[in-house]
Amino acid sequence: MSFQSLLGRQTFRIAAFSSLVLLAACGNKEPQAPAGGMKVPVSVITVQPTSTELFSELPGRVEAIKDAQIRARVSGIVEEINFEQGADVKQDQLLFTIDPAPYRAVRNQAAAQLKNAQADAQSAKQLAQRYERLIKENAVSRQDYDNAKARAMQADAAIAAAQATLDSANIDLGYTKIVSPVSGRIGKSLVTEGALVSAANATHMATVQQLDRVYIDVTRSTAELTQLRRAMADGTLKSAGEGQAKAKAVLEDGSLYDQDGALLFSGVSVDPSTSQVTLRAVFPNPDEILLPGMYVRVRLEQGVIPDALLVPAQAVQYTSDGASNIYVVREEKAQSVPVVLGPESDGQYVVNKGLQAGDQIIVEGFQKIRPGAPVQTMPWKGNKSAAAPAPDAAPAQEPAAAAEPNEAKSSE
Repeated sequence: MSFQSLLGRQTFRIAAFSSLVLLAACGNKEPQAPAGGMKVPVSVITVQPTSTELFSELPGRVEAIKDAQIRARVSGIVEEINFEQGADVKQDQLLFTIDPAPYRAVRNQAAAQLKNAQADAQSAKQLAQRYERLIKENAVSRQDYDNAKARAMQADAAIAAAQATLDSANIDLGYTKIVSPVSGRIGKSLVTEGALVSAANATHMATVQQLDRVYIDVTRSTAELTQLRRAMADGTLKSAGEGQAKAKAVLEDGSLYDQDGALLFSGVSVDPSTSQVTLRAVFPNPDEILLPGMYVRVRLEQGVIPDALLVPAQAVQYTSDGASNIYVVREEKAQSVPVVLGPESDGQYVVNKGLQAGDQIIVEGFQKIRPGAPVQTMPWKGNKSAAAPAPDAAPAQEPAAAAEPNEAKSSE
């Protein structure tokens, strides 16, 4: 092979490699903005003042309405467990039986003492009556008569004491039959048959919890309460109505609990260690979805903003310094407008500053535009409750998704 042939092949390889590098560079080229005059389709809504209920979301814990600890009130050996663990029990349902024999014996002894006291009282009363007749005839001394009357009164007191002892013995005997003080769900038995329970130590035997309704306790900072009162005072917020404030619960998986609750009270004292006050809401719990100790978030009704401007959360853009911006269509061009956001309500933000009623904001399609870019508006197909569609928007011939290939083509 000649030197010229080798040189030609080497030149061809270098030229081919250069072509591949140029093609790769063209392929990695960033998309350019749409050519002048070409409008990018975007989905918009027109913001209008809307009366909006505001809720604050606070962490909370579920508490049982009634949490009855079943404890021993007499000492003895557990003879029977009369319930199924984890079952629903009724008020006054028998739960445990403690050996009653010692307490039955004490009750019988107290009953005998009562009869003895009654017999002594009868004899003393008859003697006092006899002396009462004899004293009129001066047949007995005044001292003997007074002593007889005193013994009769002492006998009556002995009857009362014996009766009290018998009542106490009956109470202790009744405590050997341990019943449920409330209706609810009983947990596991903390003792077994044959176990010795103590009244002195108040042995914990089981727990019954009422779960058809539950409390949820939440805490709130004093700073938030001050802001809320200030907003109520200056008219930014208005009361949502008379009666108890509404509450909603958000479960651990993020789903909304299907039963609404009511705020019972707000604490009047502040925890000095946290600068927070405690609030309690009550929720119906017919299916026992809310269990004591469960962590939930509670949305408490704050009030109503009569003329709130709402925008979907996806329409809000954030800068590197944390500022919020929204793209607004003005003179058929996209303009980035800084805004001040207020609280969130059902996936929408209240805009406190930056927007005016009637502004068209871009909800979809702003990923392919920049400030000053010409746009073609079409109604947003998303959440209609955020705001009314733009009245002068161009009719949508095709869905916004169908326009994406043209957008991509124009930016290549």
